[in-house]
Amino acid sequence: MLIGLTGRIASGKGVVAECLKSKGFEYVKISQFLHDEAKRLGIPSKRGSLQDLGNKFRKEEGAGFLAKRFLDKINLSKNYAVDGIRNHKEVTELKKAKNFFLISVDALQKIRFERILSRKKEYDPKNWEEFIRADKRDFGIGEPEDGQQVGKCMALADFHISNDSSPENFHKKIEEIYKKIMEEKC
Repeated sequence: MLIGLTGRIASGKGVVAECLKSKGFEYVKISQFLHDEAKRLGIPSKRGSLQDLGNKFRKEEGAGFLAKRFLDKINLSKNYAVDGIRNHKEVTELKKAKNFFLISVDALQKIRFERILSRKKEYDPKNWEEFIRADKRDFGIGEPEDGQQVGKCMALADFHISNDSSPENFHKKIEEIYKKIMEEKC
């Protein structure tokens, strides 16, 4: 089974992934190819650089190429939590696989910005202006069809979670969706 994760920056996709890992899912980033290519090419593994590289490959090989590469490399009899889905054509490719479900995660902008500041990842925006710029690009504002399109991915999701309240409430929502997925799978 494949459970895909899409959503806005710092919305809580990683928390969903951790929950799925605890249930035996292998965590993979659909963008691992881009990280490997960036390293091979000597390009810094920063959000903007990886987005540019991904856009370049999508333009050259088709917007769904990351999903195609991913599907070619995995064992479909195993369970995967697939993070980093950022283009709606990737969703289209993944939906061709049996037992694929997409979860969209979102939270209020202010909450997501506070999370970014507290998690202190090297490649995260450091101030409000950088955050807004990165958030708009990731969502697809001003991006080409084969670029970053998280907003369109979220619209295609089978399940949506808002992560604006307590961690306990968020975990409860994750568990409810997981239960629905397991019921639908059968």
